[in-house]
Amino acid sequence: MAVEVGSKAPDFTLNDYNKQPVTLSSYQGEKNVLLVFYPFAFSGICQGELCQVRDELATYTDANVQVIGVSVDTPFSLKAWADQQGYQFPLLSDFWPHGTVATAYGVFNDKAGLANRGTFLIDKDGVVRYAEINQPGEARDQEAWKKAVADLA
Repeated sequence: MAVEVGSKAPDFTLNDYNKQPVTLSSYQGEKNVLLVFYPFAFSGICQGELCQVRDELATYTDANVQVIGVSVDTPFSLKAWADQQGYQFPLLSDFWPHGTVATAYGVFNDKAGLANRGTFLIDKDGVVRYAEINQPGEARDQEAWKKAVADLA
């Protein structure tokens, strides 16, 4: 079952592509967080979505929003992808235990072993203010994310 708007976001700690731990609750009281789950690094739709985030990152940072990407990839593949694409936001590895955080958010596809495209905007109090889940192969409309960010102000 997916995390719903108005509920407390499940806390977690995952390693980023530099194998440094990132804890969701560490942003509470300081920044809103846009949590972007995606199936796999180096895949077409995912790359298109995250390159759009990269190119429009100021939209989020100017609104005091920390963008965090999460997939079941290893930190090593995430590092190679971030270096190749110039991503300037954390990409976290939900590799082991496989898909634990994606499961907590209701976006883990256990048949395929990947995270579906889930997007969650979490406010400074740790409450989910926007939630969207797209199926594999279905790209997301990021204008809805920007509207949700604007609505936080």
